[in-house]
Amino acid sequence: MFRTFARELSFPGYFGHNWDALVDCLHDWHDPGHGSSDVAVLIDDADALLKAEFLGLFVSVLCQAAWKANLQLDGDGVPHGDWPPFALHFVLLLERTPPADFTEAVSKGRWVDVELTDQRLTAALSSAYWTD
Repeated sequence: MFRTFARELSFPGYFGHNWDALVDCLHDWHDPGHGSSDVAVLIDDADALLKAEFLGLFVSVLCQAAWKANLQLDGDGVPHGDWPPFALHFVLLLERTPPADFTEAVSKGRWVDVELTDQRLTAALSSAYWTD
């Protein structure tokens, strides 16, 4: 999965292929073409992720990256004056699995609030994360 993100999103060569590095590279797009426009990452056929034991952690990492990009904070949570904030969103596209089936696994993510409304599952960082 880390290799796929690195390849598809043109991560720099120093990408560490771990969860922390994924957060950093997702929210820290400041190369040409990144950071100056909003980004939506679509993950096709995300049904297979339901069986992954890391699904909750994965969603938590995506939420952290989006939060940091939207506020443009550096790795220490300090506003980064050199780069403007940009909207970063992630959409997991399901082909065979009802979104409700993901609710329990996604809600196991650290600092993640989950809501199912009109067959759409949304996840966002809980206030316990960003109030610190």
